Amino acid sequence: MLTYIVRYPSAGLLFIQLLGIVLYPFMEDTTLGRAAFGAFGVVVLVSALRMVSRSPTLHSVAFVLAASILALTVMVELTDSPTLRLVLVVLESAFYFYATFSLIGYMTEDQRTTTDELFAVGATFTLLAWAFAYAFAACQIIAPGSFTALLDPDQPRTWLELLFLSITLLSGVGLGDILPVRPMARALVMLEEIAGLMYIALVVSRVIGLTIRR
Repeated sequence: MLTYIVRYPSAGLLFIQLLGIVLYPFMEDTTLGRAAFGAFGVVVLVSALRMVSRSPTLHSVAFVLAASILALTVMVELTDSPTLRLVLVVLESAFYFYATFSLIGYMTEDQRTTTDELFAVGATFTLLAWAFAYAFAACQIIAPGSFTALLDPDQPRTWLELLFLSITLLSGVGLGDILPVRPMARALVMLEEIAGLMYIALVVSRVIGLTIRR
């Protein structure tokens, strides 16, 4: 398994993020779980950073963002400052958007499709979902009450709920029990819906076409 991940790093990134979806429900309700959540986030960050370094785009920005995120993660845990938390989630969103575009560059740099690039299709999807989830987190800090749900409608949405919303929108399934109710939240939701359609139309269709032609 380890050899396979070393050979295909995109598969490793995809596996780590899918593992996160399985583990996140057990990480939100306890102090130890939140600490594990932070540690797991660092693992995802490092894995994404490794993939960015493989892309043809400049990646110095990604290293600066990653270093800032790591430093702010520690500071937020120590101070629990709302301002620092907002800066942190904004930087995390920016990093994952940057990583997404870097992986798209990696997949489109030539006219052939490798096995690692096929895994990169899935990894890019998860990176984009994470990017919008962090954008949603920033949105509800800036504008409390941006999202409501059937369960505890007046409470801020948890990270897992925001990630659930993001993946639901990006996959084209549609809205579920979590709804945007403020203008900024609705704008972000519309942007993600458009991004999901463009990703399938422009990136996935190209990879499929190259795979069939090969």
